[in-house]
Amino acid sequence: MILAIFFILGLAIGSFLNVAVYRLRMAETLVMDRSHCPHCKETIVWYDNIPVISFILLKFRCRNCHEKISWQYPLVEIAAGILFALVGYYFFQIDDMFSWIASGYYLAIISILLVILVYDFLYMEIPSIVLALGIFISIVFNLFADGGREIFSGMQAYDFSTYSGVLAAVVSFSFFFLMVAVSKEKWMGMGDAYLVIFLGLIVGWPNILLALLLSFSLGAFAGILLVLSKKKEMGSQLPFAPFLVLGTMLAIFWYKPIVDWYFGLFIF
Repeated sequence: MILAIFFILGLAIGSFLNVAVYRLRMAETLVMDRSHCPHCKETIVWYDNIPVISFILLKFRCRNCHEKISWQYPLVEIAAGILFALVGYYFFQIDDMFSWIASGYYLAIISILLVILVYDFLYMEIPSIVLALGIFISIVFNLFADGGREIFSGMQAYDFSTYSGVLAAVVSFSFFFLMVAVSKEKWMGMGDAYLVIFLGLIVGWPNILLALLLSFSLGAFAGILLVLSKKKEMGSQLPFAPFLVLGTMLAIFWYKPIVDWYFGLFIF
């Protein structure tokens, strides 16, 4: 029941995140105006705005102009629903007040990460205001939780520490800044360097090492597939923030199982 509530909440928030991505790009207000079709600008009525269900009932098209609705919308909604349910599974305990706070923190973090992932995938740019919000929330939470509680996450005791977060942020930013400087932003941009500050604050040290390893592995795998399928050429630029976000999400939920599996490969 609890996981179902988290999933449904994720669907609803995912719908808002889609709107946020579009309106950030168009420099529109996020809270005052009602949702409208990006093609005909017609206001979307409430029954056409139900996550996933409306997309199916409308047969993937706007009711008014009949233009196709992007698959981005249901995919982000479903992804948010699944990720919110994972937060509920790993972090939430109904009789533990700290787990309520930690769950709220991770729901906010997951939402911000999804916006960054989708925005960079579409526009190869990281929205600075969203990134700044994420860094601020992470600093506040780490200060609040510092020296306090450990909670169970990904089959491990998850220790919240300001020192751990700052160390991860500084080390990862320094590494990325060096790559940006050496390559003159050919390998990656400064936006990615600023992003890893946020990611370091989220997962801490040494978890950030796994997050970055997974990110580079996923990016390399995707790049090879795109080249082999002739959708990209060698040397073509790819948005890297989506891979950083995916690697971080894997580290958030499954740090210990992944590490145990990796080192288990060397035990005969």
